[in-house]
Amino acid sequence: MAKQYVHQFRTLEDLREIIKTFQGFVARPTVGTNHPTVYDPQTVPAGEKLVQGLRVKDWCLSPDFQWVLPHSQMGLSFSSNWQHLKGLHKMLQKRNPGTAVQVYWVLEAADIPPGLAFVPDNRKKGHHFLTVTDKMLVHQLVEKLYWIADRMSVIKDAGFTL
Repeated sequence: MAKQYVHQFRTLEDLREIIKTFQGFVARPTVGTNHPTVYDPQTVPAGEKLVQGLRVKDWCLSPDFQWVLPHSQMGLSFSSNWQHLKGLHKMLQKRNPGTAVQVYWVLEAADIPPGLAFVPDNRKKGHHFLTVTDKMLVHQLVEKLYWIADRMSVIKDAGFTL
């Protein structure tokens, strides 16, 4: 039987050294106990429209809000480098003083559901979108986002490690 090794990460620097051996990571900071991939109506600013937990401005939705259409530069935002992640973390802490910021992350090459892909943002270095590559119903995307969230790792109260 092969030996199994368990790594304990005390800081993001420890984690960064391990991740360097892989192709990369994508991370998504969230405030408090917010879900990493879908939004709760009570946590979005007034005026932002949600459809089954999806922010309308993030996705290319059909006019009847039943379908999510493929788009290479729309989707859920993720950081793909440490500088971008640190900047987002700092911004979230400034907007939400005294509230812990969690960082959910997954390896970029992770097994994600069919019809989705991580795509670099053409305008911002260090920013990726989790995009839809195949037309699907909104509820199908929501199910896939929950599936991804279940497989993400989390760094709780990341302020101490960033």
